[in-house]
Amino acid sequence: MSGHSKWSTIKRKKGAIDAERSKVFQKLAKELYVAAKSGDADPANNAALRMVVEKAKSENMPKANIQSAIDKAHSKNNDESYDAIIYEGYGPGGIAIMIDCLTDNKNRTASFVRSTLTKRGGNLGTDGSVSYLFKRKGLIILDKKYDEDKLMEDVLGLDAEDFIPEEDGYSIYTLPENFISVKDGLTNLGYDETLVSEVTFIPDNYISLDEELKEKALTLIEQLEDIDDVQNVYHNLDI
Repeated sequence: MSGHSKWSTIKRKKGAIDAERSKVFQKLAKELYVAAKSGDADPANNAALRMVVEKAKSENMPKANIQSAIDKAHSKNNDESYDAIIYEGYGPGGIAIMIDCLTDNKNRTASFVRSTLTKRGGNLGTDGSVSYLFKRKGLIILDKKYDEDKLMEDVLGLDAEDFIPEEDGYSIYTLPENFISVKDGLTNLGYDETLVSEVTFIPDNYISLDEELKEKALTLIEQLEDIDDVQNVYHNLDI
């Protein structure tokens, strides 16, 4: 099993997240709300909600906050509604970018995304212009404390696609539909130190840039992530 290590990307994102924890919880609450609104309030009966709950847990979102967002979705007095939109575009050096949004005002979100891309050396593309460069996968990163040989053996017994030992953790990739079963299987086997647990978009290949272009690309990505309506930014920049 082999693949491209993206632990450095995860660590960079988590560093930014730690600096603005409340904003991250706010975005997770919106994801939880939308997932709960679309189905059962019990994660055991709502696969989409269960995936977001796992993501929230891996970000150390308090259980009370998670439950509050779910309860809000099924409150009789609540009528909030959000549209899910993914914008596609390019950044400095030609990197591909997918911008995952939840918004109650499409015009506002489109304006913010377009202007941020333009100001930072990128441009908005058409639907399908870069999405073909990514595949949706489940990603579980476990703490490095576990024995590599034993973990690899256990992972091979589950419905995982890939196992990648990295400097600070072990990355396990799954098909989206197998994410929950693999996560539960790992937990049942005693692997409960999860650093990352989510379904995400993984690029087929990564683009390496010189330091100047890389910094410009990272600045663009960070500014896109800072937009309130943006939930996630996926890219193929090799960090």
